[in-house]
Amino acid sequence: MKSLEIVGFKRANLGKTDAKALRLDAQVPCVLYGGAETVHFSVPAILFRELLYTPEAHIVDLNVEGTTYRAIVQDAQFHPVNEMLLHVDFLELQEGKEVKMDIPVKYIGVSPGVLAGGKLASKLRKLKVKATAENLPDYVEVDISNLELGKSVKVGSVQPNNYTILTNAQAPIATVTIPRALKGELAGNK
Repeated sequence: MKSLEIVGFKRANLGKTDAKALRLDAQVPCVLYGGAETVHFSVPAILFRELLYTPEAHIVDLNVEGTTYRAIVQDAQFHPVNEMLLHVDFLELQEGKEVKMDIPVKYIGVSPGVLAGGKLASKLRKLKVKATAENLPDYVEVDISNLELGKSVKVGSVQPNNYTILTNAQAPIATVTIPRALKGELAGNK
């Protein structure tokens, strides 16, 4: 899995007023938990661009004033109106301990339904996966090479490799929909 380095600075004061002052200074208040101690720190907002505003999943190498931690993003809070990043939670990775993470879906193959004129509709872009840090995949491969018109591929048909998929097995990942024009042609042929 891809890793990304983020440099942070420990926070002296915690609380609403100090967090607001940090945000005005283009910093994002963050917290790291899951390890021996909880670490409160702040990071320049610009460093989150390639971590949060991308469909890919990353492991983060956090450097907080010289101390390095391996972590994943557990949660990110955004302002409801202006979409500004308000707060980020990191979960520290520990050797041999399983973590839950949303992993993006990657389609493999060409669907015969799409070749026949159908449209591939993505229902799930990410799947919730549980694995140890070293077994976390970059993406979950979904084979659509036998997907016909009007059919869908479900989570249960995906073969996990050293990880467990926690998303409901009956949930559809992708469906090949039949366009209106093609429906008319199919009805006319009968």
